[in-house]
Amino acid sequence: MIGQSIVLAEGDIPFPPSVEDFFLPSIVPWGEHSVWFTKFTALIWLAVGIAIVFFLLSYRKPQLVPTKRQWIAESIYGFVRNNIAVDMIGAQGVRFAPYFTTLFCFIFLNNLWQIVPFVQISPMSHIAFPAFLAIISYVLFIYVGIRHHGFAKFFKHSLMPPAPWFMQPLLIPIELFSTFVARPISLALRLFANLFAGHIILLVFTFGGFVLLNSDAIFLKPISVLSWAVSIALTFLEALVIVLQAYIFTVLSASYVQGALADGH
Repeated sequence: MIGQSIVLAEGDIPFPPSVEDFFLPSIVPWGEHSVWFTKFTALIWLAVGIAIVFFLLSYRKPQLVPTKRQWIAESIYGFVRNNIAVDMIGAQGVRFAPYFTTLFCFIFLNNLWQIVPFVQISPMSHIAFPAFLAIISYVLFIYVGIRHHGFAKFFKHSLMPPAPWFMQPLLIPIELFSTFVARPISLALRLFANLFAGHIILLVFTFGGFVLLNSDAIFLKPISVLSWAVSIALTFLEALVIVLQAYIFTVLSASYVQGALADGH
């Protein structure tokens, strides 16, 4: 029946994949409060641990002529500082560079799980994690704007763009929705949707190959090889998406901070 999954074999993952695949069970089987510790939680903690250990080791003994690890760490920070924070915000962007570097590395490492063998799912494909990151950037945007301009002036400039007075009753609700409602939602949904769709597509072609291979129709079996070849090609494409989505999320967060600091935002 349409909407039902085809089970490849007893105990195997059903095909086609569904939204239910993103609601993972607890990996700690004991205790009534263990339900929160899922595969997503473990991957998040592991990504945080990898980032912390990498940067601590890279800067434990900094050298004038950097080691390969120090050079990689400095290149990551320099890229985010110069090409995102300073390019988007200006000289004031330097003070936000640590946050944007952390944000970029965190998203990138968690996106990377999408193509790691035997993991092949990113926590960012669950809406809760992109939403939480979007809320952090959203709070930062408002905090920076209020601190720089003052409460009244910040919201006045945010909600009342330069326009004739008789247009303001129409423009204020539009600005309110676009700046303070749609902005964090779109920021979260952009990251979530790309990782969610990427995971589903990779599963479809990977497990679709097994379905075709196990088909009773002989002429369908060779197509399984094509299905797996497409899944490999899509994995390389997904690697590009992983980097781009980390970059886009960070750039948009920086653009929001820039807008909060601008005199005519």
